[in-house]
Amino acid sequence: MFNKTTIKDVSLEGKNILIRMDFNVPIKDGKVQSDFRLQAAIPTLTYILSHSPNRLVIISHLGRPKGKVEPALSLAPVAKVLAQLLNRPVIFIPQVIGMDLKTKIESLPKGSVILLENLRFSPEEEANSLDFAKQIVSDTNSNLFVQDGFAVIHRAHASTTQIPTLLPTVSGFLIEKEIKNLKKILDSPAHPVTMIIGGAKISDKQPLIDRFLSIADHIIVVGKIAADGFTSTNPKVYVAEDFREDAAGDKLDIGDQSLAKILQFIEESQTIIWNGTAGKTEEPGFDLSSKAIAEAIGKKNSGTNQTIILGGDTSGFVEKLLKTQSLHFTLVSTGGGASLEYLLGLPLPGLDAIN
Repeated sequence: MFNKTTIKDVSLEGKNILIRMDFNVPIKDGKVQSDFRLQAAIPTLTYILSHSPNRLVIISHLGRPKGKVEPALSLAPVAKVLAQLLNRPVIFIPQVIGMDLKTKIESLPKGSVILLENLRFSPEEEANSLDFAKQIVSDTNSNLFVQDGFAVIHRAHASTTQIPTLLPTVSGFLIEKEIKNLKKILDSPAHPVTMIIGGAKISDKQPLIDRFLSIADHIIVVGKIAADGFTSTNPKVYVAEDFREDAAGDKLDIGDQSLAKILQFIEESQTIIWNGTAGKTEEPGFDLSSKAIAEAIGKKNSGTNQTIILGGDTSGFVEKLLKTQSLHFTLVSTGGGASLEYLLGLPLPGLDAIN
């Protein structure tokens, strides 16, 4: 159940549409390294463009420039890849506000797709400035706002909470997909439910463990948390008990004994939530358990099982595997902190702002 208005519920024809996406993708030497988040945006963009808007203006952020212009964090490379995915021109304008921007947008033909520069080059974005939001709306002459940047809806920024006070605001398909799947985990998951939790800091993950003690049948703790000696007396919680070590004796991955038990849990479960890799996957030879877990989850029957991948590191790891393997997941979340905060019942200002 998704109780927000979406792009399917409103007329798009002839509208000047402003859309907030999350194009915070890895860029190296001016080239996009992974188009996963761009691919996730395509269904929403394609649907809008198929309904004859007057124009579509896309806004996003990239990285953490802290209110200053950093050429390495420009969205210009994103426009090139997005044009390839949409199979149509995407006009990049290296501004977010200003009379020059307004003039250029107004000169473009009907049906144009425009990507503006990194929102966070302007300090007003993270300062949640209403004046900045007003200027974006005015300079793009927009009359409908679509929020589809799921990864930023837990932030109270100008593009998540202020623009919706100025324009009719609806959700795109990505936010709808993410919320529907996360809500099902909380409200009506198919049992048995297994949650796999890894990562480096127990302080980050303890709230998630506590939250899911009443939902999950099994909670499995892996990664550095387990290697550092996390313990629990709750019978639902299984902590990895053997590890692969490097030459210095550092525990950088879970071992075969633990992996075998975890794979059995996966085999027997109908709902699986995975947040946090099992080892230091960037180190050669210490991604073995994470790879085995991903493959076991990704080969579950997608018709009868719900499989959710959460967190930036885990989603990124799975994204790389998907380039070479045919694995299927219900949701590889683009949300990072947003998805975790939703599961913890914390407020999401950008979601609340959708009409």
